[in-house]
Amino acid sequence: MQKLSLAEENRPPDEPQHIESLRKRLCQKIVDDAAGGMMRRDVHVKMHCLVKAEFIVEPHLPETFRVGVFKEPVTYKALIRFSNSDGSVKPDKARDIRGMAIKLMNVPGEKVLKAEEHEQTQDFILISCPVFPAADVKKFDQVVAAILGSTWAKLRFFLMNPRVVWILARTMKKFSNPLQIRYFSTTPYLFGTDAVKYSATPLFIKPDRIPDAPSDDFLRLAIADQLKDGEAVFDFSVQLQTDAETMPIEDPRVAWPESVSPFRKVATIRILQQDCDSDRQAAYGENLSFTPWHTLPEHRPLGGINRARKVIYEAISTLRHAHNRKPRTEPEDWEW
Repeated sequence: MQKLSLAEENRPPDEPQHIESLRKRLCQKIVDDAAGGMMRRDVHVKMHCLVKAEFIVEPHLPETFRVGVFKEPVTYKALIRFSNSDGSVKPDKARDIRGMAIKLMNVPGEKVLKAEEHEQTQDFILISCPVFPAADVKKFDQVVAAILGSTWAKLRFFLMNPRVVWILARTMKKFSNPLQIRYFSTTPYLFGTDAVKYSATPLFIKPDRIPDAPSDDFLRLAIADQLKDGEAVFDFSVQLQTDAETMPIEDPRVAWPESVSPFRKVATIRILQQDCDSDRQAAYGENLSFTPWHTLPEHRPLGGINRARKVIYEAISTLRHAHNRKPRTEPEDWEW
């Protein structure tokens, strides 16, 4: 087997056919789910809140970390969408993975996506666990086929794939407040010539508790209540890949060991005190598109799951915006 270098990708020859299979499955899912009504995302369907934030790059970063959006100590306006990862709208008390999608605005420079190379946004997509249940696109296609299939298909797949079950069991959890969760990119990204993973770590004094009789939307209420009284703060950090074998690019089931390569803070996320519970704000968040491919070349996504995301996110965003008759635009400010 060829020994890989740091930040080097290794694409399986059959990957494009599995990406196309995923695209067809997930596009069909959102068409079926729409059933003549509004078309939503394939996953992260339930949004808790869209919030206004500042993304403040640390001053005096070492040269290694002065890359792309982190090159200078600037403050970007940002929008952050908090969500449940499930492909349908369920009560917040259900075990799930939670999402934190960050969109920086007024980011200069040409972006990776040719159709949007002049847009001024940069996205970071994070979830509440450090690992992904599938090793590659082929296995992810099988996971999605099982989840969307019959009860027998689900049973057969998960009985034959205990590691997927084990990862899901460890990562699908109950949470009290999305502003008090640590989030991870799970998949790797370029960072100049290096490869990194991202993490956002909340700073708070006393954790909230899940209500004894939680409402279906108690996570939205937890965010709204906290931001009505004050701010929320996260440390945004990067973890450098230092070993190509033990910190793989192509297998996101593997958490890169923090004991070997700790996360290093490169920015502060300051979520402002605000009223984030309006219908207009929710509608604005529903219409936004987030993808790790809204990015400067210095932060290009790496690995098979990210290569699949490039095709799938674009297809789903195009389909749902056309169905909903909503223009697909990138924001320039906090205006709703």
